[in-house]
Amino acid sequence: MSYEKNATVIDDTIYDLVNETFEKEKNTGNPDFRNNFFNKNTGFFVLTDDGSYSVNSKEINNKIETLHTSTGAISESFEKFVKPLKLDYDNDIAILDICAGLGYNSSAAIANFIENDGKSLKIDMVEISKPTLACGLLAPSPIEAHDITRKAIEKQLIKEDYASLELEDCDIPENIEINVFIDDARQTIQDLEDDSYDAIFLDPFSQNMAPELFSLEFFNEFKRVIKENGIVCTYTSSAPVRAGLIEAGFHIGKGPVFGRKQGGTLASPNVEMLDYSLPKNDEIRIALSDVGIPFRDPGLNGESSEILESRSEERKNARHNTKISSAVKTPIFLGVDMDDEKLKRRVERNLAKMNIPSTTSEEAFYVIESEKSYNEKQSKNNNSRSRILDMVEKLDEISKS
Repeated sequence: MSYEKNATVIDDTIYDLVNETFEKEKNTGNPDFRNNFFNKNTGFFVLTDDGSYSVNSKEINNKIETLHTSTGAISESFEKFVKPLKLDYDNDIAILDICAGLGYNSSAAIANFIENDGKSLKIDMVEISKPTLACGLLAPSPIEAHDITRKAIEKQLIKEDYASLELEDCDIPENIEINVFIDDARQTIQDLEDDSYDAIFLDPFSQNMAPELFSLEFFNEFKRVIKENGIVCTYTSSAPVRAGLIEAGFHIGKGPVFGRKQGGTLASPNVEMLDYSLPKNDEIRIALSDVGIPFRDPGLNGESSEILESRSEERKNARHNTKISSAVKTPIFLGVDMDDEKLKRRVERNLAKMNIPSTTSEEAFYVIESEKSYNEKQSKNNNSRSRILDMVEKLDEISKS
C-alpha cells in the first residue's frame, strides 16, 4: 500500500466514491457528478453541532470516528487554531496548514483575516490525500470564507489532473494567496523558507496513525520555518508531542479546551506569545517519565509502524535507567504523602530504581523543586519549558548518584 493511501484517514468507501466521481467528471465533462455527490452520499458526512459537516474516518483500532469533534467542525477550527494566534494584521501574515483536510482551519483563518481587514495573507495548505481535499468541495461550505478555500483546492486539483471543471463560483481576493501542496508534509516542509510563518496549524488525525507528523525531526523543521513570534497550534495534549516540541527548542503552553476534556498545545520560540503553562502534572510526567520520550524520524521518511516501534523500544530502554517508569503515573506522586499503601508500594518500587527512596524523600523534593514556583501564567524565567528542563537535569543527576 502506498504511503498516500495508508496516510489517508477518510472512510475507504467514500475514498473510492470520490475518486470515481472525479474520474467520471474528467471523462464526461458533466458537472452533475460533483454537484449531486453530497445528496447521494449524505450518509458518509456527519452533521456536527454547529451545523458544519465532518467526514467519517476509516476503521482505526476497531473504531470509526469523525475527522472533527461532534461539538462543531468549523467551531473547532476557530477555537483551537485561530483564536490562540496573536497576529498583527497591519503586517503581512503567513500561515502553514499541515494536514489541511477539508480546508476548515485555513477557512477560519481567512474569515478572521477578512474580519480584521488585514493587509495580506498567505496560506500554504499541505494535504497528502486528493480525495480528502476533494471532500472539501463536496460538503456544504460551513462559512463564506470556505468558498475561497474551495476555489484554491479546485485549482490545484485541476492542475494535478484530478478534477477537470471550474465549478467554484468564487474569486480569491487579491490580498489573499493560497498555495495547495498535495504531498507528504515531511518533504514539502524541507523546501520552505526559514523564518517565514506567523503560525503553523498541525492537525493530523492522531499520533498513533501518523507519528511521523509529530516527530522531533519534523518539529525541528517547524523551528526553522517559523518566525520568532510565531505560534504552533495543535489539538493534542500528548506527552511525546509536547516533549518533542521542547527538544526542538520551543516553549510550550496549554491550548484552548473545545470538544475534549483536555486542552490542546501551543508552542512558540518566544515564551511571551504563550499565556498559560501546562498543568503541573503534565510537566512532571513529560520531564520525568518514559511517556515523555518523543517520536523520532531521523530521515523524515520513516514508516509509521517503524516510528512507533522505535519509540516503544526507546521507552523500554529508558525505563528505570534515565526515566522513571510511567506505570501508575509514578512521577506525579513525588512530594506526595500517599495513603493508599498498595499503590504507594508500587510507586516507591519504581522510584527506588532511580535512586529516589520514597515519594517524600529529600531526593524526591529535589527533583521537583522547580514546581514550587509553578504559576499558571507563563513568564520569561518561569515557564513550562524551564521547569521541565530543570526536572530533567535533576533526575539525571540523582539517577547517576
